[in-house]
Amino acid sequence: MNITVTNEAFQWYKDEFDLQSGDKVKFFVRYGGCSTVQKGFSLGVGKQEPVLIGAQAEIEGITFYIEDQDLWYFENRNLVVSFDETKGEPEFSISE
Repeated sequence: MNITVTNEAFQWYKDEFDLQSGDKVKFFVRYGGCSTVQKGFSLGVGKQEPVLIGAQAEIEGITFYIEDQDLWYFENRNLVVSFDETKGEPEFSISE
């Protein structure tokens, strides 16, 4: 499984979370919300130190990651984090 964060989405997270080199951003599964991946679940995001990384991407020294225990949510597919200009926020999609 791979994580891709577009430049626009990266800049949004960097500004919004006041990220610095060495920081870690976790994508995690939460119960409820809307998702096209797993019914009844959605993704949450937080600035947090990892326990056991299952997948990660590093940009400018900032690590975006998913814990090993949450990999089931993606069904062996990849996470793509892009930026929706219309909504002014990141959006998630899944790719093969």
